[in-house]
Amino acid sequence: MTPTRYAFIKANWHSDIVSRALEGFCELIPAEQVDVFDTPGAFEMPLLARDLAVSGRYAAVAAAAFVVDGGIYRHDFVAQAVVDGLMRAGLDTGVPVLSVSLTPHQYQETDHHNAIFKAHFAEKGREAARAALMMQKTRAQLAA
Repeated sequence: MTPTRYAFIKANWHSDIVSRALEGFCELIPAEQVDVFDTPGAFEMPLLARDLAVSGRYAAVAAAAFVVDGGIYRHDFVAQAVVDGLMRAGLDTGVPVLSVSLTPHQYQETDHHNAIFKAHFAEKGREAARAALMMQKTRAQLAA
């Protein structure tokens, strides 16, 4: 039987922006069907995504993070590692693992940029929910 629950992982960096993805996700999938998990940052998401997928409790796992250039490290390397790790978690477990992990080329902590990215994350959350529902439906059809 295909699970009807969903896991949603949120990285805590820029949580005011990242949380908007969860809000968008829950516009299409009822919050009662979504278990929410926090991680310190984006880098920790793939391991948790794999653990959640292996549990067999979830039809899909979505992971949201906002990886920006902090001036100390190469954020593009972190973002690539995260996306690769999420893809691997899905491929290794056979459970869809959806990425709402974004790395903007330009970000400044201004009201204008924050408003843009909050709206963008809400839309990306809705997109992840649509993908999760579509994957669940397709996989249920394959199993029938």
